[in-house]
Amino acid sequence: MKNLVLLLMLVGLTSSIEHKELTWVAIGDSITYLNEHKDETGNRITKGYMTRVTEELPYIKYINQGHNGWTSGGIAKAAETLGLTKADVYSIFLGTNDWWSGRPLGRLDDYQRNTGNNTVYGSFRIIVDKLRSLNPQAPIILITPMQRVDFVYVANFKNNAYGSYKAKNGQYLEAFANAIDSIGRFDHFPVVDLYHLKGLEAKKLVKYKRLKDPKSGVYNNYPYPKFIDIPFNPETDEYPYPVESIDKTYDGLHPSDKGYELISRQLVKIMKRY
Repeated sequence: MKNLVLLLMLVGLTSSIEHKELTWVAIGDSITYLNEHKDETGNRITKGYMTRVTEELPYIKYINQGHNGWTSGGIAKAAETLGLTKADVYSIFLGTNDWWSGRPLGRLDDYQRNTGNNTVYGSFRIIVDKLRSLNPQAPIILITPMQRVDFVYVANFKNNAYGSYKAKNGQYLEAFANAIDSIGRFDHFPVVDLYHLKGLEAKKLVKYKRLKDPKSGVYNNYPYPKFIDIPFNPETDEYPYPVESIDKTYDGLHPSDKGYELISRQLVKIMKRY
């Protein structure tokens, strides 16, 4: 028994020597924000990706800088007033709201030349420069947006949006994911490419969307992509994503527990190096 106690003490001592406490600032939109606001999901999730990462790597302490509905342009504009702090590692998980709001993507040259907050590339440069000013040595992890199918907010059916299978303002969401990847390659940042991650394909985001058959008016469960052209009336129809339809997202856009688990696994692979 004495030997076992000594062994456990040695393991604990070794762990504390190997892993000093690290602070992680996670910048993002609602997918990040919801980690601390499970009630706003209708309690359809139990924990977000930050909680899951720090359960695997308990020496990391996170600060949630997720802002519901924000774009990279919004984060860049408020970079000096958000209370961003010096940290040992940063992550930036943005892009899906930039796409839906129709912001111009721009070109890598906008990032390289710091042309301002008029394009997504330019916004990312402002954010990255702010983080570098706080801690030039801190790794910056970029996370691309996920694919998305038709989104309907569980608390307000009128808040809905079509999925990434269609262009918005002439731009596809995949182009935003590829842009973030190109920033990572240019600046040698690690990139978690969720858009192309196996398991997060559009067909796996929900099991079905429950909608009225346009001819009979009877509710049916339509898998992706069969539901794309079937109308949804937020004034009269039932919520189209009952609990039984949840797969990697719970509403067509925001990750479910299974979705957050996939995201956290990718982050743990990177963050355990630090």
